[in-house]
Amino acid sequence: MSRTIQVGLIGFGLSGRYFHAPFLTVNPHFKLAKVVERHRTDAEAFDPTIQTVRSHEELLADPDLDLIIVGSPNDTHYSYAKAALEAGKHVLIEKPFANSLEQARELLDLASKKGLVVIPYQNRRYDADFLTIQQVLRENQIGDVVEFECRYDRYRPDILDSWKEKDPAGGGNLFNLGPHLIDQAIALFGVPEAVSGDVRIIRKGGILDDYFDVRLVYADKRVILKSSMLAVDNSLRYIIHGTKGSFIKHGLDVQEETQRKNILPDTPDWGAEPESQYGTLTTPNGRFTFPSQPGNYHHFYDNLYRAIVGEIPQEVTPEQTLAVIRIIELAGESSKQKKVLAF
Repeated sequence: MSRTIQVGLIGFGLSGRYFHAPFLTVNPHFKLAKVVERHRTDAEAFDPTIQTVRSHEELLADPDLDLIIVGSPNDTHYSYAKAALEAGKHVLIEKPFANSLEQARELLDLASKKGLVVIPYQNRRYDADFLTIQQVLRENQIGDVVEFECRYDRYRPDILDSWKEKDPAGGGNLFNLGPHLIDQAIALFGVPEAVSGDVRIIRKGGILDDYFDVRLVYADKRVILKSSMLAVDNSLRYIIHGTKGSFIKHGLDVQEETQRKNILPDTPDWGAEPESQYGTLTTPNGRFTFPSQPGNYHHFYDNLYRAIVGEIPQEVTPEQTLAVIRIIELAGESSKQKKVLAF
């Protein structure tokens, strides 16, 4: 039988306002009931039916809440998620899932013992480009993959006054954007045999890493994951070479940009990319424009609902969650040691 999952959200910044609240609002299986904001009432302005509370302790004390979404700074993910699990709540955690492999294992073990779902928010599995890449591979358009390169670049020459750029407990670009790229690689190819990393600070006055080049070694392919905060031309996203062809994709998924315009994700053609962002498929027979699948973060929430009610397993598995954190740690250690490390 269908039920409504009562949701409590910790934090209403970029993540809460644009990545969670709109999708919860239009999904009949969820009700965003309470939001933790220390000083503001932005959630109530978004939806007057939402109740504002001032602490996570007050939120977790509500027996009617089924699911807690942790959308606060990275250094709080572990402690808030652990407290929520101990309170008997299912938990969705913004990336990174945790700041260490030890923390991640503890959260997953605790959830397993209590029969609860705990999962990272890997919404980028449902970007238009990644859904399209899965179609390309599923249809064997390029044969067996021999090299897969994914980039997520930005141009931010100035250091922001943000914990993401100044707090070593979970800050830095590898922990910020790395989880998305690494998770996509694992979803496609499984865990690697080895990892190498080049993690650096490239901006003047930088405190935490703002550049990474992570290489995943597989028996039959190489996976390259890169991100730079000093890329003026940052449109390139994927270069994939296979035994029968190549696929190249530019442009970032449009869902975030659309939500920033205060458009709810229940509009027609949601997530549809403009033709200018369609990928290019090149084979020995010629070069072709390959239409994009529409991006759709709804799939993540639909899977989460069905996992909570026990219909199907969670799509982002505990094993994949651990692998992402392990690769982040190995990439950092590899960069320091300047050598390839076994997974």
